[in-house]
Amino acid sequence: MQPLDDREDSWDEPRSVVITGASRGLGLASAIHLYGLGWRVVAAMRSPDAGLERLREATGARSDDPRLIGVRLDLQDPASITAAAKAVEEAVGAPDALVHNAGIAAVACAEEMPFEVWEQLFATNFFGPVRLTNELLPSMRAAGRGRIVVISSQGGIRGMPSISAYSASKAALERWAESLANEIAPFGLGVTILVSGTFQTEIITEQTPHYGNMNGPYARQYAGIDRRGRLMVGRLANPPKRFASALARVLDERGPFSRRAVGLDARLLLLGSRLLSGRLLHHSIRLVMALPRHGGLKEN
Repeated sequence: MQPLDDREDSWDEPRSVVITGASRGLGLASAIHLYGLGWRVVAAMRSPDAGLERLREATGARSDDPRLIGVRLDLQDPASITAAAKAVEEAVGAPDALVHNAGIAAVACAEEMPFEVWEQLFATNFFGPVRLTNELLPSMRAAGRGRIVVISSQGGIRGMPSISAYSASKAALERWAESLANEIAPFGLGVTILVSGTFQTEIITEQTPHYGNMNGPYARQYAGIDRRGRLMVGRLANPPKRFASALARVLDERGPFSRRAVGLDARLLLLGSRLLSGRLLHHSIRLVMALPRHGGLKEN
């Protein structure tokens, strides 16, 4: 793959990347890795002071290093998004890459998920990235270059039981990214959907809030999903640095659109979604998740 940046002064000026959610997990690992590759990293996060301290400790960067910049960003606050976009452009101009990594998750079947949690998930996982992109697109269009990377998940490929709200927000993000790719390609910009498999981050641990009633009508589903989920995490979870390496590769892409999967489980689900019928995929997920059969919980 050829480098993304074809500016005449590209050898003197490092490429710039904005990474949301850069204070932990995949975002932190990606910021560290890209800084090590020579990128100018704009780390966007809710608590930039604490996040920058982690990044400097991991990278050895000085407090005045112009290649490591912290920007405050709360994706649930439109004013914060506008201010963050302004700070990005003041620091690096039009960014060469924008990585929508920040995201939150919650567990519960659709019926039991509080509606305010649905709103929080969509605000952070979908509406926030759309708003931030719209704020930065004018400068990126004017520059005639840049790549927007949205970090999706297996729930964005296929709706998953007990995380329906999260799955819906990621699916919305993917459909928006597909549409956006066609809209901005004539201006020289590209879009990549990077589907993440299972990685060793907080989003797959007990830190993810659970709103389900463990003694309610969906108790058997929760029990089966939890049991199988722990088994899969133990076997399949990869270190975040592996994800960071994959992200670095897609940032070098120059085509108008691509979709990549990182992790064996994500690759298998992406392949299955293309090859299997909807009915067969439904039953495959039921078996993998140890869910009751159709009609298995009907009251007599």
